[in-house]
Amino acid sequence: MGRPQRWLRNQDSKEEKIMIVLVDPNDSRAVRNKDNVLALYELMINQKKSEDGTAKFVSPAYIQHNPLIPDGSVALGQFFGKVTRERERARVVVHRIIAVGDYVWAHVNFLNLFNDDPQDTGIAGVDIYKMDADGRAVEHWDTLQLVGNPRDSAPLIAPNIPRANPNGMF
Repeated sequence: MGRPQRWLRNQDSKEEKIMIVLVDPNDSRAVRNKDNVLALYELMINQKKSEDGTAKFVSPAYIQHNPLIPDGSVALGQFFGKVTRERERARVVVHRIIAVGDYVWAHVNFLNLFNDDPQDTGIAGVDIYKMDADGRAVEHWDTLQLVGNPRDSAPLIAPNIPRANPNGMF
C-alpha cells in the first residue's frame, strides 16, 4: 500500500480535522471506489441529497447487512432522506478511509442522525463497502457505537463509566 495521505477537512468552521486516506495510488479501481464512497457520504448525508447520492453510487441490487435498512439503493436513499429531512444538523465526518480493490473501509462519526442536539457526540462507525466493476456499492456491513464523553465513556454498556484512557475514538 502507498503512504497514508492526509487531507485537511473543515468541520463546522470551528476546527480542522485530518482525514487519513490509505490507498495505493496505482490501483485506479481502489482510488475510484474511495472517491465514490466519499461522494456518497457527501451527497447522501451532508448535502441532504440522499436519493441522488444512492442513485449515482449504489447499485439497485445493493445488499444491506445493517438490520435497520432494507436491501436496495432506493431503500438506502429513503432511509437517509427521512433522517436528513427530520434532522437539520445531520452530518457525517470521515476520519479514515482505506480502499483495496473492490473494498472500502471508512471510520466515520455520524452526528445528529437521531437528535438535533448541537452537543451530540454522535455514533462512531466503521462502514465496509463492496463495490462493483462500475464503482457502485453492491454490499455493505457496519459496526456502530455511541460516542461517549469523559464521564460516560460507554453509554450503551452502562451509564457513568469514566474513561480509562485519554484517547478519543477518532
